[in-house]
Amino acid sequence: MNRPEGSDRRLIWRRTLWGLLWPRRFERIQPTISGVVLIGLSLGIGTAAYNSSSNILFIALALLLACLILSGVLAWLNLRRLQWRLEIEPPLRAGQEAEVGLLLRNGKRFLPTYALWFEFAAGPFERRPPSRPESTITAKGIDVWAALRKAEQSTTKGTVHLRTRLDPGGEARLEWTYTPDRRGLVRIELRGVGSLFPFGFLRKLTGTELRREIPVWPAPVEYRRLGGAAPRRREGERRLARAGNEGETIALRQYEAGDSHRLIHWKASARSRRLLIRQFSSQNSDACALWLRTDAAVWPRPEQFELLMSFAATLAQDLFRAGRLQSVAIDAGPQVQVKRVADLDAFLDRLAEAQPLAPAPGGPPPSAAPERARQNLMTFEPDGARGVAAYVNGIKTAAT
Repeated sequence: MNRPEGSDRRLIWRRTLWGLLWPRRFERIQPTISGVVLIGLSLGIGTAAYNSSSNILFIALALLLACLILSGVLAWLNLRRLQWRLEIEPPLRAGQEAEVGLLLRNGKRFLPTYALWFEFAAGPFERRPPSRPESTITAKGIDVWAALRKAEQSTTKGTVHLRTRLDPGGEARLEWTYTPDRRGLVRIELRGVGSLFPFGFLRKLTGTELRREIPVWPAPVEYRRLGGAAPRRREGERRLARAGNEGETIALRQYEAGDSHRLIHWKASARSRRLLIRQFSSQNSDACALWLRTDAAVWPRPEQFELLMSFAATLAQDLFRAGRLQSVAIDAGPQVQVKRVADLDAFLDRLAEAQPLAPAPGGPPPSAAPERARQNLMTFEPDGARGVAAYVNGIKTAAT
């Protein structure tokens, strides 16, 4: 059913007036110091006007009130039809700066947008089932307040200002620099948009529900390689270890970021119109199967467990770039083949959320698993009170 054009216009005006009288959720208007002075001055002039019946005072009161109302209307129009979207380029790495982009678009036809600021917040986030509602008056409510204060203290906040005019139909991109301090899941959100436009009498604030949860990979660490780092090879493959002989080409795969350019098969790439990488038999014989154990009994110190995560992530990336990472596994999970960058990224995402596992009462250890690869199996063990060592086939090959 088509509505008459006049009824649509009346509906728009009704929504506009109702939006001015009753703002949407997360929207509020607060007077600034100058706005409070203006309101107090208006009350004083209004009282004097009624007592003296002076037309000049009534005109002055009308001008002050009109200025205050006009400030609120223009502030509302300044934020109307303004769209924003978060742009974050994963992955994030602990201890390294990350750029959080905010794409703005002014959907108004005639009016530009001025003088905005955007409030960002980033803090740790854990995936857990929703908890039951708690009262903040009871004893459990005290714990709720303590948890809220702790979460607020661990939250990093920042403000970015729009310093140029955003024309009608125009777009702009703002950037906020954020440095995560540790691995895990982090929630980055745009908490609010504010404006003092046009006169600075009122502060217009609009809350948003724009947020993203992104894993933060462990920070890279430095480690030293030891003399016994060479993996074992079968007797029939030892002859392939000579310099300049990498064995036969056994497969081709699509090029991924980080692969060596010397491994590109140019003829096959020209035929298929995409870059293809050669895989050699010697690379398969040198490949390692990485197995990570997260037993709480083996790693009782939190700082040593964090070093384990960083060490495993750094080694996995170095082995993958060298073409020597065959598969990865955590605890009793299956061995996952690592053939592409996406497979390595999935493993690093799991490391970002890994936690020490406590043994179940009367059950097997958390790291117990069925048969694993016996050829070039890399494991990790504590090295003293603070260090971590990597072992290949029981031989210590690297340590932090």
